[in-house]
Amino acid sequence: MSQNYVQKIQDADIYDLAIETPIDNAPLLSQRLNNRVLLKREDLQPVFSFKLRGAYNKLLNLSEKQLATGVVAASAGNHAQGLALAAKKMGIAATIVMPRTTPRIKVDAVRSRGAEVVLVGDSYDEAAAHATELVKQQGLTYIHPFDDPDVIAGQGTIGKEILNQHPEHLDAIFIAVGGGGLCAGVAAYIKQLRPEIKIIAVESDDAACLDAALKAGERVILDQVGIFADGTAVAQIGEETFRLLKDLVDEVITVSTDEICAAIKDVYNDTRAICEPSGALGTAGLKKYVEKHGVKDQTLLSVQCGANIDFDRLRYISERTQIGEKREAVLAVTIDEKPGSFQTFCGVLGRHGISEFNYRYSDETQAHIFVGVQVAGDEDRYALVADLQKKGYELSDLTDNEMAKLHIRHMVGGRAAKIKEEQVFRFEFPERPGALLNFLAQLGGRFNISMFHYRNHGSAFGRVLVGLQVAVQDREELKAFLDDLGYRYADETDNPAYQFFLS
Repeated sequence: MSQNYVQKIQDADIYDLAIETPIDNAPLLSQRLNNRVLLKREDLQPVFSFKLRGAYNKLLNLSEKQLATGVVAASAGNHAQGLALAAKKMGIAATIVMPRTTPRIKVDAVRSRGAEVVLVGDSYDEAAAHATELVKQQGLTYIHPFDDPDVIAGQGTIGKEILNQHPEHLDAIFIAVGGGGLCAGVAAYIKQLRPEIKIIAVESDDAACLDAALKAGERVILDQVGIFADGTAVAQIGEETFRLLKDLVDEVITVSTDEICAAIKDVYNDTRAICEPSGALGTAGLKKYVEKHGVKDQTLLSVQCGANIDFDRLRYISERTQIGEKREAVLAVTIDEKPGSFQTFCGVLGRHGISEFNYRYSDETQAHIFVGVQVAGDEDRYALVADLQKKGYELSDLTDNEMAKLHIRHMVGGRAAKIKEEQVFRFEFPERPGALLNFLAQLGGRFNISMFHYRNHGSAFGRVLVGLQVAVQDREELKAFLDDLGYRYADETDNPAYQFFLS
């Protein structure tokens, strides 16, 4: 069946709108990783993403009747912009259904390209359901963002370009996976013509639907999907994409939020381009692959697939980059509450510099400090922790603790001694005007809020840490209430970051 895709890809005549993007060298990454690193610059497309290829190729394959009636899609991001521009080029009507949580910059970008935007619901699923209703009501043709042969073939033109532009030896290609259209298209072409080239699929570790499907031997639906890499936040791999990928992918690598942030910085340092989180997935996976397998002197290519990022998100990405580069350890340390204790602690750190220090007086005997320490990598971090413990310091390594990095580092400031029976939860809720007030109204009407931290990260979802006073006999009622709220949440009451600084 890959042979059929090779012909479809070769027949995809999309270059009066999409461009053949360059392959750039990444000299700094290459030197650091001891491999030749190449970047396929899909961020340079007219809509700053590869999605234009598949959307345009799909429209080119519609019938005259379908074109005359118009098309519809559900998307909060790059597919919407690609389809809008393609439809404008062909002079056909396009309706894009987007969640109400979609940032204004993306809504305006779609409208500026001539599409009608309909805002419905708080999630992609709600938007997709409305788009399906429009198909029934108006006879529109639904343009799927990834699970369609013509869309897959359009994305596969990237694979054709890679072989044309880089005919010499190539060891592996690293490709972001959400629904799988990009990876399926590139893999179908590459594996048919150059089967020795490895195809490495890269997923965010909190939205790894392909990895889950491969392990189960069938498509599965993830219970929850992370929201940081929103362009690849898909709960289930596509049916057609999985049929292809299960036989074509050599390996799946999953990466963390911090590793994605570090990759965004790496790409910026080499190209001065700023990737969106999903756009940097390939590079994050490439780095992890080199670390995992210890490869040297190979030629590795990452598909840099998108750069549609809201400027306000950059502050959050910058905060997380040091940890993603494994250059910072985040520690909760207990020191004596007496003059000179912090100076002594700094002396024990030796050559390690301090990147952050948070403290407030707690009691007369002990002080709990939140400290960021510069390290050379994981081994250096582990050695530092072991050395501090050997020298008598009580500590907890919070480097991989999501609550500590999202909330606690901004909250260290003492304890509320009179607060009893406190339960702590971390929430994510759709970010739109009035959403925080609505969240508080639902929550505060039932239970006393004893602690609250919210920080806008410039994304479609808000993140909140909440303390609630709940008697033991009422905790089952609380759990039922939280489940009914419909927001993604995690119980953080036993989290060591909370126990150290706020309990």
